[in-house]
Order: sequence, then structure tokens, then C-alpha cells
Amino acid sequence: MLTYIKESIEELRNNVTLPSKAESSNLMVIVAVFSVLFALATWGVDTVFSKLIKLYFSNILN
Repeated sequence: MLTYIKESIEELRNNVTLPSKAESSNLMVIVAVFSVLFALATWGVDTVFSKLIKLYFSNILN
């Protein structure tokens, strides 16, 4: 386990490069846009299913 941790830290130091500030900002905007789109899609599907379930149960109970 200790060897794994040491090798992981060494790999992070030698092989991992961080993106520039500009690239990070661009990626953050992309993630934010897709998060909002996914949230809106989830809300839309939830709304449709909610109305379908209400319609279904109102027809059964009447």
C-alpha cells in the first residue's frame, strides 16, 4: 500500500500537467452549460411523468 501511494505521488509530480487558466475557464463554462441543460431536461421529463401519473390516477378513481 505504501509503495502504491509513493508511486502515485511520483506520477502526479512527473506526468500530470494542469491546464492553463484560459482552458480551465472554457471548460468550466462548458460544464456549467451542460449542467443547466441536463437539469432542464430532467425537470421536463419529471413534469411530463408527473402529469401522466396524475392523469392516469384521475381516470382510475373516477
